[in-house]
Amino acid sequence: MAPAALEAQSQQKEETVAHNSVLSSSSVNDTTHRSKVSVIGSGNWGSVASKLIASNTFRLNSFHDEVRMWVYEETLQSGEKLTDAINRTNENVKYLPGIKLGNNVVADPDLENTGTNLRDANMLVFVTPHQFMEGICKRLVGKIRADAEAISLVKGMEVKMEGPCMISSLISQILGISCSVLMGANIANEIAVEKFSEATVGYRQNRDVAERWVQLFYTPYFIVTAVQDVEGVELCGTLKNVVALAAGFVDGLEMGNNTKAAIMRLGLREMKAFSKLLFPSVKDSTFFESCGVADLITTCLGGRNRKVAEAYAKNGGRRSFDELEAEMLQGQKLQGVSTAREVYEVLSHRGWLELFPLFATVHEISSGLLPPSAIVEYSEKQVRSF
Repeated sequence: MAPAALEAQSQQKEETVAHNSVLSSSSVNDTTHRSKVSVIGSGNWGSVASKLIASNTFRLNSFHDEVRMWVYEETLQSGEKLTDAINRTNENVKYLPGIKLGNNVVADPDLENTGTNLRDANMLVFVTPHQFMEGICKRLVGKIRADAEAISLVKGMEVKMEGPCMISSLISQILGISCSVLMGANIANEIAVEKFSEATVGYRQNRDVAERWVQLFYTPYFIVTAVQDVEGVELCGTLKNVVALAAGFVDGLEMGNNTKAAIMRLGLREMKAFSKLLFPSVKDSTFFESCGVADLITTCLGGRNRKVAEAYAKNGGRRSFDELEAEMLQGQKLQGVSTAREVYEVLSHRGWLELFPLFATVHEISSGLLPPSAIVEYSEKQVRSF
């Protein structure tokens, strides 16, 4: 959006607030007290998140209008830069074509500039593939406000020598700021056209901060609730992609809905057991939120991990996931294969492989060690009740 147009839009909003007799001069109409939002990421889900956020920052007087969205710069086939195309059309023409993001969304290829958003962004929304997060955070060190709050929409985790590290923890450790999470039954293209959906914010301590995140994302078609369980919410969003690969294998082998339902049940059980082994504080009730069973169902029915795993199984594993990803996803990234590998590393290191036969088998299939048909060939092991 042109600076002049954005300034005029902001001025119009200021005038509306100024004439509202209900608000006093010391209330949120003071722009110095408004929150400023930056979105780090601009893929399919990142663009949808920006659309949701922009509709609320323009409508609500507790936020600055402008939402600056960091774009990993690419050159389109036309020769135009992706950032320029987004700002010219108000659409992410590569990852979310046909959907207007909102005139107050500004695409920016400069990560450090986006991260500071005129040097005073205090709400940072991270939504990039998890394998890039550590590098992104390191680039932002010393370039953000000390009192900024973050939220992660990223599915996945990092596995380090000392053990698994959730992305929210990675953000907090590198940047020294608090980080909540947002996960849910959210197929991005459906939310983009405003079909009804739900999501869950996971927070640690501060309920007021959680409510601010809810306010930022909540719309009549995107219902957001908050629970005090960051690890539970985040692990649900992470692990469901592994189960979705299993569901895709079942679909590719045409094993039917009964088999797929059994795989989903086993997957939910392993999700819960793995989460509670890593973090005993994880709440059972979290698995019944949108981030839990609902996200598992929708991802196993319609997500990209299921889709590519189905293609992998149909050709008997003869074409790699990397090849299928490049062909089928137009630049988007799978999370399930890398997450399955990371989970397998944790299970192997801690001697838990026999407790999680589905997780172990999914990795062994996706890495080519077993054929896709192995998804139903293992015998279910007895696991402890968690």
